[in-house]
Amino acid sequence: MSDDHHTIAPRRVSFDWERTPLHWIPGEPTATHVINVLHLLLPAGERWFVKVFKEGLPLVTDPELLADVKGFMGQEATHSVQHSYVLDHLAAQHLDTTDFTKYVDFLFEKLLGEKPPAGFPIPAPEWLRFRLAVVAAIEQFTAVLGDWVLAAEALDRAGCDEVMLDLLRWHGAEEVEHRAVAFDMYQHCGGEGLPRYARRVAGMAVTAPVLFYLWAWGAAHLIRHDPKLAGRLRYSLAAHNRAVRKGLLPTWRELGAAMPRYLRRSYHPSQEGSLRRAVAYLAQSPAARTAAGAIGRTAIA
Repeated sequence: MSDDHHTIAPRRVSFDWERTPLHWIPGEPTATHVINVLHLLLPAGERWFVKVFKEGLPLVTDPELLADVKGFMGQEATHSVQHSYVLDHLAAQHLDTTDFTKYVDFLFEKLLGEKPPAGFPIPAPEWLRFRLAVVAAIEQFTAVLGDWVLAAEALDRAGCDEVMLDLLRWHGAEEVEHRAVAFDMYQHCGGEGLPRYARRVAGMAVTAPVLFYLWAWGAAHLIRHDPKLAGRLRYSLAAHNRAVRKGLLPTWRELGAAMPRYLRRSYHPSQEGSLRRAVAYLAQSPAARTAAGAIGRTAIA
């Protein structure tokens, strides 16, 4: 399946969290909470993606790209809402995340907001180009993670909660589906030649260490405040690596290799993951099928 004529559109999914346990990977609190960091980062992060792209829309002159960007924005807005509901579910189980998410909100709303922080004299067009480069770099990792979760049979064998697994795979499939849009948006709006490539490198140079730091910090926060653990466990690299060996988390090599691929001058994200597998999952996802059925019933009515 080619990316050439694949339509990107939001799916208005919903999930019922009433029966999802706090440790939705049975007996694996570290793996559970490492993945749960997604819920800490994505509500604010994906709202920010939409805001940045909305700023860039007037610069888009290609009709096909414009349609893709609007589809991307719709998908990311839906992701943000659905992951925020998981935060509500965690809070209902006495795992309040607001002490952490306030820093995530500060990062996206203030440090990476519409104007440069602390009044730095960065011209508005250049600040927008930098933030578009950051979005593209983040989307490199989300595409890798999306493809990983679609193929992670160990999560099925571990008896994961079916609703959480559907959320993760629906989201992962859409990340693979729109894997090239942020990159194409940056390439279109990010200038020409070597300066455009240099900004792409800078975007990844900023994104990768911040993302890895936030992930470790977030996992540690969740484990430390988990009421079922009651302080008996701390996040550790050893426990993380045990989960990696079981196939419950992506390998460091999978994550690390995403960076040099992205930095190749000839790189394009259409090389990432399997669009065919992503579309196949979206055709069978319980939440996506329910959403499609609701749209069909509305159209008939």
